[in-house]
Amino acid sequence: MAFGGRGGDRPRRGTPADVLVVGLGNPGSEFDGTRHNVGFAVVDLLERRHNGRLKSGKERALVDEVRIGQKRVALAKPTTFMNLSGESVSPLVRRFGIDEPTALVIVHDELDLPTGTVRVKIGGGLAGHNGLRSIKAHLHDDNFVRVRIGVGKPPSKDEGVDHVLKRVGKADRELLDIAIEVAADAVELIVSDGADSAMNRVNARTA
Repeated sequence: MAFGGRGGDRPRRGTPADVLVVGLGNPGSEFDGTRHNVGFAVVDLLERRHNGRLKSGKERALVDEVRIGQKRVALAKPTTFMNLSGESVSPLVRRFGIDEPTALVIVHDELDLPTGTVRVKIGGGLAGHNGLRSIKAHLHDDNFVRVRIGVGKPPSKDEGVDHVLKRVGKADRELLDIAIEVAADAVELIVSDGADSAMNRVNARTA
């Protein structure tokens, strides 16, 4: 069974990609500029860098295919809400013939990292992130690559939802804008040099 397949079903394949990069977020202009949507912002930046254009796909996502160096890279932004991200990622994995977890890169916000910090991680815990939890539930695997963008902890647990869903202030905005650039660089390193190499370089740079 291919990564992301179900039971004995054969995965549905379109044009294969070497790497599938999915930025997590919530659809709708009211969520633009929020902490929860930094994953979307990274995919948008990669689109601009590589002259792509996202288009609506059957997998409940905006999708494009670009070349980064010699690699074919699929970029996607699920149009499900964050907590249902797996409903989009699973068919995307099948469409692009992603057979190995490390060929799937998920870019997402991370409460457990200080605002503006970027880390690359392979597998491991989900840190209570509902988007990651949904992806794991649909793929039955959590060994995919994560590019984690720190958004900091809310002042209190009661303010968690507001913290990730409201627009950020100027100081944090500047930190996140830099982090989005660093995260896009990290994705390009993962594509060109592999996740282990990118993890060593990016995590040392932002330590």
